[in-house]
Amino acid sequence: MKRQTSALAAVLLLNLTPAHAEYDVFEPQRAMIHLGVQAVLTCNGLFTSNRTLEQINAQELKYIPGKFGVAPSKLVHIDNDVRGVAVSNESGMTIRAIYRDGIGCVVLRPDQDFNVADTLPSIKLAPVPKNYATTPWPLGDATTDYQFTSAKQQQAIDAVAEWAFNTPTDEQDTLSLVIVHRGNIMLERYAEGVNRDTKTRTWSTAKSVFATLAGIKVDRKEMAVNDSLNLEWSPQLANPEDDPRNKITLGDALQMSSGLYPVDSFNMEYANGSGLAYWAGESSAKGAVNRGLVREPGTFWDYENYDTLLATMSFKNTFDNEQEYHQFPSRALFNKLGMYNTLVSTDQYGDFIFSSQMYTTARDLARFGMLYANGGEWFGEQIISPQWIAYSTTPAPASASRGFDYGAQWWLRKADKNNGPAKAFTTRGNRGQFVVVIPEKELVIVRRGLDYGKQGFNPWELADQVLEALEE
Repeated sequence: MKRQTSALAAVLLLNLTPAHAEYDVFEPQRAMIHLGVQAVLTCNGLFTSNRTLEQINAQELKYIPGKFGVAPSKLVHIDNDVRGVAVSNESGMTIRAIYRDGIGCVVLRPDQDFNVADTLPSIKLAPVPKNYATTPWPLGDATTDYQFTSAKQQQAIDAVAEWAFNTPTDEQDTLSLVIVHRGNIMLERYAEGVNRDTKTRTWSTAKSVFATLAGIKVDRKEMAVNDSLNLEWSPQLANPEDDPRNKITLGDALQMSSGLYPVDSFNMEYANGSGLAYWAGESSAKGAVNRGLVREPGTFWDYENYDTLLATMSFKNTFDNEQEYHQFPSRALFNKLGMYNTLVSTDQYGDFIFSSQMYTTARDLARFGMLYANGGEWFGEQIISPQWIAYSTTPAPASASRGFDYGAQWWLRKADKNNGPAKAFTTRGNRGQFVVVIPEKELVIVRRGLDYGKQGFNPWELADQVLEALEE
């Protein structure tokens, strides 16, 4: 998700009323979302990340003003049998989230309770191989000591880690840092309470992972960037084939330039739009199509979670059944890379929320970054084509207004503004989730965080420090 948590904190306070208005008509929705954020993050913190209540309250929920806390009380109920969390407010509104195998926590509507648990989707993932711990990196977790060129180089890399974990502001809270050089782990460090097996939320880093899955479909000629999304926008209206939204292509959605009315912008992200799917039990699919076209597709850049979800819907339509859809991320990508500690959440209707809700480890993200550093090849198999990587990392035409810093679900360095692929690119997720890839240097840098407040962790500054250290 795109907004920094200073903005999130403001809207979650429920006081973002326009200056000319006397009453915020979105307050009931903000109240639902305020509860849902706490329920989902607490549920996943406990049952997906296996963290303690104290850790969750101190970090996952750090940015939420007016939170009710996570200690069981009259406002917070934790059901360890159903693996669910319910958070209520003084007005009696309750939002619940329930953990489901292979998915993580699914958020419910206010009118639903824990009795619906068995009706919710789940995904059977392949188990971690028995020899995973002894299989050499990156297919397994067995690593060897990195061979530094000199003691000075090692000291320089250690100094980078010290900087990343001890930035001048307390609002930057680094959980993990993994640096992979030429396929080997050069540095790996974790904060207290976190280790290589800890799954945390990727937020919008999931978008880059989804773009990879879409790219696999494009490589197989089952999708094309210039084809219509081919969605049912308003089938209840006469002549749906004449809907102007049929002009929106897969490429438009991936490049954040669908031309649809913005709903996650202008301080409204935590009042309507995708926030209702993330935190209040709304269908992510129904919400995504419920927008009108206000600009010509491909001409205006606007970061919208729903653009990613529109592309996800189009992706879903390429499968014959829901089981194939649910198994595809693991079978086509994760298991091949050794990413056995990764899961993608769905809403309660079975639709992947690939705009934000993926839980994984720093090591699994390093594996993902290595795929791109290797030109899409993985131990002799071309999982994703070099052409797709080039497309993903070429500035979107509509991003010109931003300095050409966005491709297709990947962020680019503004210094690379050109008409071709960027030399360095990164994922970017709320609260400081970055996977920086610099193919020319065979370098991948993963930084995970639980930042809050103003945030502002700069992945390019981190990359520059690592590059400088490599020269030692």
